[in-house]
Amino acid sequence: MNWQEVKKVAKEKLKPYCRVCPVCNGVVCAGEVPGMGGVGTGSSFKANIEALNRYKLNLSTIHEVRQPDTTFKLFNETLSIPVMAAPITGSTYNMGGAITEEVYCEEVISGSLMAGTIGWTGDGADPLMYGSGIEAIKKNNGKGIPIIKPRAQDEIIRRIKLAEEAGAIAVGVDIDGAGLITMALKGQPVSPKSPKELEELVKSTSLPFILKGIMTLREAKIAYEIGAKAIVVSNHGGRILDHTPGVAEVLPEIADSLKGKLTIIADGGVRSGVDVLKMLALGAEAVLIGRPVVVAVFGNGREGLKLYFNNIKNELSQTMLLTGVSSVMNVPRDILRG
Repeated sequence: MNWQEVKKVAKEKLKPYCRVCPVCNGVVCAGEVPGMGGVGTGSSFKANIEALNRYKLNLSTIHEVRQPDTTFKLFNETLSIPVMAAPITGSTYNMGGAITEEVYCEEVISGSLMAGTIGWTGDGADPLMYGSGIEAIKKNNGKGIPIIKPRAQDEIIRRIKLAEEAGAIAVGVDIDGAGLITMALKGQPVSPKSPKELEELVKSTSLPFILKGIMTLREAKIAYEIGAKAIVVSNHGGRILDHTPGVAEVLPEIADSLKGKLTIIADGGVRSGVDVLKMLALGAEAVLIGRPVVVAVFGNGREGLKLYFNNIKNELSQTMLLTGVSSVMNVPRDILRG
């Protein structure tokens, strides 16, 4: 199957939760939470796309680059591309349930590995959600990263131990999940965390700890100070708070202050290899991709995801060649205009 065929199958399976639009930009699905849209007006989801689109690339073809290097190292794991599958749960109430939670997690982890990269798994109101991710990671020799909602401390630590037992590469909390409507509807208490509480979580595990959902320099600094090994600059796909800026808008300020001190990952609006290179130029070291991963998996399982990531790799390599970038580990900001 080619990508267009994958999208066609996914469109049928995801009705009416996702229309698999020609451009996944949050316009048609605005306000559809639960579902695949952005909360409220959908402004935050749309802002992620708009912020990336404001940047243009400087075409450059007078240089020595012949074979761009797309490999990236995360916590001693070498990945074929600096691109990973974002943690997404809720197959039934966000995606329509044509694929079960267990199968979705298995396909994301396996498909990511087939493409030479890593899948992240999530947490949700149903215990099956986090457990499905842990089982998929365990089946694949720990090659995955589980992310936990900001629950009560003891509940997070219990889930961290499950990640350790599964041999996971790292573990983390999506702190922005404190505002999830779907969690509230299911009676699952989540809340913001103090720096002291986050430090307790970091110290509870020997695994690298990731704090996902950072959108300000102040909170990025807190993440560094409490010992997080990585942050994900993210507004949760625009599903938490209406009218936030786009990720590409806040990323440079955070990267200028903290790059080299901890790993900076960007999550918000990345749809192509071109978008990946833009995020790297703005200071990220890697990116997460969410909604298109859902489309890939619903369209053709792990093979669909492998195809999508391979397409991203080819686009990224071509874009590097045409901007004079030799390695994803060193992407200068001056390839951008805007």
